[in-house]
Amino acid sequence: MSDANKGKRTPPRYEKEQLYGVILSPVITEKATRGSEHNQVTFRVRTDAPKPLIKAAVEGLFNVKVTAVNTSNAWGKTKRFRGHLGHRSDTKKAIVTLAQGHSIDVTTGI
Repeated sequence: MSDANKGKRTPPRYEKEQLYGVILSPVITEKATRGSEHNQVTFRVRTDAPKPLIKAAVEGLFNVKVTAVNTSNAWGKTKRFRGHLGHRSDTKKAIVTLAQGHSIDVTTGI
């Protein structure tokens, strides 16, 4: 390996069909919309999706440049309803930071 390529990793390549299944929906809350001031967009994603796959999905589907991906796992709560125990689903959110000059309008769709 030459010194020029040492330490550099090539990003993984994903199929277009695989990218559509990663992002489930945009998160439209007051806190998530405040992130748009800092060039951030929040999405609900699959619970098993790693950060490189989330980055590739946003870049591939929305044609933007992503600088960072932060994720947050929320485990489902156990709830009671009429004396019976139930369990809410686990969720994962991804806060995606876009490069300067790039933006995503989450109200229009893909």
